[in-house]
Amino acid sequence: MTDTSLRAVGWAQSFPVSDGVRAGREWAREHLEALGWTARAPETVDAVLLTVSELVTNAHVHAHSDAQLILTWDSECLHVSVHDSDTGVPTPREPDSTRPSGRGLVLIDALADHWETRPQPGGKTITACFTPGGEPSPHPAH
Repeated sequence: MTDTSLRAVGWAQSFPVSDGVRAGREWAREHLEALGWTARAPETVDAVLLTVSELVTNAHVHAHSDAQLILTWDSECLHVSVHDSDTGVPTPREPDSTRPSGRGLVLIDALADHWETRPQPGGKTITACFTPGGEPSPHPAH
């Protein structure tokens, strides 16, 4: 008999505009440690933490919104989701050496196995997926 049930674990936390980026990164690191990733997949941990920083920063700077950060591990992929109150869908831009910003989604595209934006009532959610330690991505290329 094959067990086809989905087993997942997840955490959610809101990070306010006033002090959320560092707090979000530290919060995510604690949960990655609980999953054992800091010992067995440190490069993936670095990629996840940079993604958390970029997505929370985008929620604060561009959406002028608190960031609702959700981490979900489904035994194949860690889903890093950030919801904000802006309904505009972001698009990656070509980095411009004359501007100090505009590289976040390009970085996420390079770091994550897959990412997507979903419009939702009252805003949008951006989700990036990561597989630990070089395991093949369960998702098609972006």
